[in-house]
Amino acid sequence: MFLLRPRLRAACRALSFPILALAALTTAGAGARAEEVVNVYSYREPGLIDPILKAFTEKTGIKVNVVFSRDGLIERVTAEGKNSPADVILVNESGLLFKAKDAGVTQPFQSTVIDEALEPKFRDPEHHWFAITQRARVVYASKDRVKQDSITYEELADPKWKGKICIRSGQHTYNIALIASIIAHDGEEKAEAWLTGLRDNLARKPAGGDREGVRDVQAGLCDLAVGNTYYMAAMLKNPEQKAWADAVKILFPNAADRGTHVNVSGAALAAHAPNKDNAIKLFEFFLSQQAQEIYAENSGEYPVIAGASASALVKSWGDLKADQLSTADLAKLRKKASELVDKVRFDAGPNS
Repeated sequence: MFLLRPRLRAACRALSFPILALAALTTAGAGARAEEVVNVYSYREPGLIDPILKAFTEKTGIKVNVVFSRDGLIERVTAEGKNSPADVILVNESGLLFKAKDAGVTQPFQSTVIDEALEPKFRDPEHHWFAITQRARVVYASKDRVKQDSITYEELADPKWKGKICIRSGQHTYNIALIASIIAHDGEEKAEAWLTGLRDNLARKPAGGDREGVRDVQAGLCDLAVGNTYYMAAMLKNPEQKAWADAVKILFPNAADRGTHVNVSGAALAAHAPNKDNAIKLFEFFLSQQAQEIYAENSGEYPVIAGASASALVKSWGDLKADQLSTADLAKLRKKASELVDKVRFDAGPNS
């Protein structure tokens, strides 16, 4: 499997189109037709996907070439146009799936395997993309200062939490998806009131990432932080952050009613994929029990197919009752969610 070295990965992030990477993929896609290949442009870090891709190659004999970057891959495929060697666009969150489709760098495809393995809520109605893993957007609560063991998203706007909540920017894609779910369930007017109440309960202006929110709970700046579940797994593996993780417990909002909001990672077929059939084989392998459990173990996320198990660590956090809203339906409300963030001046912080 071909992976960009650190300097080339950095160059890729800057969209400098590394000659070595393009040469390798061009060779794989054209000059070496005798060798079965599939070319992946990945937003997901190599350490998360390498074991799955290795297992795929061992099972099928199809070589996987990977270009990794934390950002800019959709723009890169757009610039490459019909000459792009990309077969698969692999993303770490749903917003990039929607962005790729809207940018015209994906194409529809058919797979009975995927249709049978996945609930409709995890598939694009027009067959451009599908989910591979899911993660819940939960509340990290101080073990010392928060006695309750259940919560709802709506409760985050209750004045009893005034000055006690930490969160990242309201415009971050994770929060836009959450706000879209609030609009879907409660309507735009109530969602605006909720967002205003949440803003006024913040301990500080929205800043940092999900892990920094947990850090600030451990430091006593806030009692609650909103974050994705997989960050708990990441913090526990990091000696510098383990104390943050140990200071909090995970509360799954709305577990007693509609369920906890989930986001997804996923994949799409590139618009000019030169190895379309192999890409679909890789997609179907991603939804095998073997690949789902490898992915779940490495990422700290949840499988999306029935019968596949989350890791022992993830199971230890408690049962996930997931909100049943369709990922595609939430996409339709993202623009409105973003507008509400600006309207209530959420990122200006409490009392703004």
